[in-house]
Amino acid sequence: MIHVLFVCLGNICRSPMAEAVFRKMIQEEGLTDKITVDSAGTSSWEEGNATHSGTKQRLAQEDISVDGMYSRPLNEDDIQQATYIIGMDESNMKNIQKFTNGQAKGQTKKLLSFTGSGEDIADPYYTGDFETTYTQVYTGCQALLEEIKQELE
Repeated sequence: MIHVLFVCLGNICRSPMAEAVFRKMIQEEGLTDKITVDSAGTSSWEEGNATHSGTKQRLAQEDISVDGMYSRPLNEDDIQQATYIIGMDESNMKNIQKFTNGQAKGQTKKLLSFTGSGEDIADPYYTGDFETTYTQVYTGCQALLEEIKQELE
């Protein structure tokens, strides 16, 4: 089983968006028996809070639900179980590296690195631009899924 964990700062905007988008993609590909997906934050500031309303609204346009998703911080189990730990920006990557201290079982990469880009996923918590974030997340998730499908062959 491949375990994918998306990580951002608060786990209310970008990483739950990526989790929900990727979950829909793996369902559509019939890969739910081979891939699991989750998300977490590098901070506990938003712990227990629901997904940001802007993320909910943008995903609703694609008929993607975030029902039952609540913010939680990155934990030791994540580090030991995740095949892929996917950060949204450079700051997330630095925090993930500090937290894992080189002990992560799986690959640790930025989401857009799977597209060949070194760009960060824009944080709509600060920009208010959920459209750009959705486009970046969708593109990154597509590229990640293609890599995983090749791995599964």
